[in-house]
Amino acid sequence: MLTLDSICGIKIYQNKKGYRFSVDSLLVFSFVKLSHAKKIADLGAGSGIIGLLLARKYQDSRVYLVELQKGLYENCKKNIEVNGLTERVTALNEDIRLIAKGKVIQGLEENSFDLIVSNPPFRKVKTGKISPEGERALARHEILMELKDLLKASYRLLKIGGRLCFIYLPERLVEVFINLRNTGLEPKRIRFIHSKLNEEARMVLIEAAKERKPGVIIEQPFIIYNEDGTYTAEMASIYEDQ
Repeated sequence: MLTLDSICGIKIYQNKKGYRFSVDSLLVFSFVKLSHAKKIADLGAGSGIIGLLLARKYQDSRVYLVELQKGLYENCKKNIEVNGLTERVTALNEDIRLIAKGKVIQGLEENSFDLIVSNPPFRKVKTGKISPEGERALARHEILMELKDLLKASYRLLKIGGRLCFIYLPERLVEVFINLRNTGLEPKRIRFIHSKLNEEARMVLIEAAKERKPGVIIEQPFIIYNEDGTYTAEMASIYEDQ
């Protein structure tokens, strides 16, 4: 069973009991700061929320929603249609692991993308509680895609200087940096996400560039909640119609 939700001017069909997008996807969207982007890929797109929001932001862009899970891929197609974006947004039912290994897919040509975004699985299989619901388990744990797969696929698809923006766990940040460098992607911007001001970071946003010189900016922390439990002004602004 599907629900039809609306956020930031985008309509989204989601499975009522399966995978549903979270605030993490909205944070990835808000983290993108490119002045323009002609060709965009959302790898592991889920419902397609990040890619659809970016299609709305960059109105002359071509966007590809890449999703392996068949049910979520079908939702992506519905969401493209309900938002009137069939001329500029395409859903692809493809395995990112195969893209990382060199599979050639129409639309996903090598060295052609300005921007890649992802809200990837970020928990190792033997860590944390794995959801009994299949879609959620695959979206959160590295069952069908690992960090190295995302980075290798992104490197293949990005133009030189193209950007990858994604969200990950702070405790795996050293691993992220090592794998970025080994793949030819250079970290350029980092922003830690905190639930409240005096709490530890729970997530981290990362922007990396293909084959660029070292030099990273650590941005001011992003705080989700005020002390009284309401959204901060910055968090609330993301929910406004962009």
